[in-house]
Amino acid sequence: MATRIDDDGMTEECEKCGRETPHEVSIELLTESTKEENAEFSREPYRVSTCRVCGTEMSVRMNNA
Repeated sequence: MATRIDDDGMTEECEKCGRETPHEVSIELLTESTKEENAEFSREPYRVSTCRVCGTEMSVRMNNA
């Protein structure tokens, strides 16, 4: 999942394209609980990368502890 920065921004391997492509990368807090009463305590950070060529999106939980 290592990335590098070039003229097009961040690039990484895209499973669908089968090659290194430019990606938009962000961190999002996603709620994992389906119960409303605990939702505020179940937010976890995810790294979200979207291929700028084909639009494929991948999410990876940041703290897998």
